[in-house]
Amino acid sequence: MSKVIAITNQKGGVGKTTTAINLSACLAVAEKKTLLIDFDPQGNASVGLGIEKEKFEKANIYHALIGEESLESVIYPTAIPWLDIAPSDNNLIGAEIELVSAFAREAKLKAAIETVADKYDYIIIDCAPSLGLLTVNALNASNYYIVPMQTEYFAMEGLSQLLNTVRLIRSSLNPSLDLLGILLTMHDVRNNLSKQVASEINKHFKEKVFNAIIPRNVKLSECPSFGKPIILYDINSKGSESYLNMAKEVIQALEKTGEYPGITPSLNNKIPKFEDYLGL
Repeated sequence: MSKVIAITNQKGGVGKTTTAINLSACLAVAEKKTLLIDFDPQGNASVGLGIEKEKFEKANIYHALIGEESLESVIYPTAIPWLDIAPSDNNLIGAEIELVSAFAREAKLKAAIETVADKYDYIIIDCAPSLGLLTVNALNASNYYIVPMQTEYFAMEGLSQLLNTVRLIRSSLNPSLDLLGILLTMHDVRNNLSKQVASEINKHFKEKVFNAIIPRNVKLSECPSFGKPIILYDINSKGSESYLNMAKEVIQALEKTGEYPGITPSLNNKIPKFEDYLGL
């Protein structure tokens, strides 16, 4: 069965979608069969992986959630072997209203995921920047959740509300839901405030903070506009190195192994022009 991980933070602009895209891509190049579910009505993860909206406007995660399509029928391949995506668009906004009176409304995504769980090693869910019914569905369907946090002044703002929501979900819906880690994002090593915030978060959450820290990086900001994860856009960038290290931590933590396959030479031939980025 797959390991389902929600990437969540109700505070916007913290690198949540960037993390969902790039963690998924890095798991895939480590030859872990991975599905990214874009569960944000903005659909940024879908665009960030180069999926054209015209291809999925009639069959996406919204249609699977309301029962018009099976999840399997709204999954599309990406440019990276081992990585698929269930895209979304702004129709997903209406799902919260449509599901209000539905039976077991908090378990719709969980039921959908169960139909494909045996086909993937990892299922990553990019949550909406809110704590509404969509996020409750995502957390109810997940084994673990990751919280991206900016190393800036308001980083802790709203975290207590998220953790309280998780406690409620654990007590009533999903008792096995566990915090996989807090990921520090948009870190500026030249900024003393960034260092102080990172120190405080590490002091409070200790081993629950990823060792990998995502820097404030121009290449990371640029790659979504090209429809590519950072490992395809610039494999040698600091952002790429950081997300590869994060994927390594995820695999080692969840598979209880000290080994990490990394990017294998054989995989380069399967990815269009990937050898250009590896310098091979």
